[in-house]
Amino acid sequence: MELTSYSETDPIGIAVLLRILHARGMHATQAPLPGTQPPLPGSEAALTGLAALGVMTLPFAWPLVDQFNAMAHEGAHAVVGSIMGFGIQGVTVDGDSNGETAYVHAPDTGLRRTLTRFAGYLGPSGFGLCAAKLIETGHVVAVLWTAILLLVLLLLMIRKSFAIISVPAAIALLAVVIRHTHDGLEEVIVYGMTWLLLLSGVRVAVAHGAGAGDAGNLSRTTHIPRQIWALLWLAGTLLAVVIGGKWLVLRS
Repeated sequence: MELTSYSETDPIGIAVLLRILHARGMHATQAPLPGTQPPLPGSEAALTGLAALGVMTLPFAWPLVDQFNAMAHEGAHAVVGSIMGFGIQGVTVDGDSNGETAYVHAPDTGLRRTLTRFAGYLGPSGFGLCAAKLIETGHVVAVLWTAILLLVLLLLMIRKSFAIISVPAAIALLAVVIRHTHDGLEEVIVYGMTWLLLLSGVRVAVAHGAGAGDAGNLSRTTHIPRQIWALLWLAGTLLAVVIGGKWLVLRS
């Protein structure tokens, strides 16, 4: 997968994270409803988004984010394929974050297969939107548990590939966050993870564009140009950032 080169340091992202954590220790909030946590103030949520954007510009950090994006991408293929009635033969994700989802007895053409192919590049944005909505309603911890559940389901479908290592590592990392971090840090991490899903969806849609394998398959089976599918993915991921950002920063 093509990567873009950026500067070696990201002082803005580091400074933003430190500012957020400091503010969490000093900011007084209203008592949340039982079983919920109050959302971060809008300014802190926005700063977390800025920090996530900074992380995405780090050459050593982007491959990790890209791998997380690929898990969500292939997971979306698997979820939609299952909804469409296709059996999932297996999922692979390599070390360069290139993935493939194989189906059992799935037709090559038709509306159901078209929707399944189209879903991949909207997957990270869709999961990000779900996380943002849970955060908005005060269910921050539910984001972590839901992510772990989905990753465990993905792991059951993984076939021989780098994902055999990366998916369990992601599960273990989230489990450590749940077990060993305090509420303030946990909340910042969940916000950061949500922003990364939303923002990486846009970056990958732009980077792959009409050259994406899914775009080629969709063009071949629907006779709609690759560029149209790429524009639809870009529009969908940008819209997700706007909606998700509203839920995280402005809240309804």
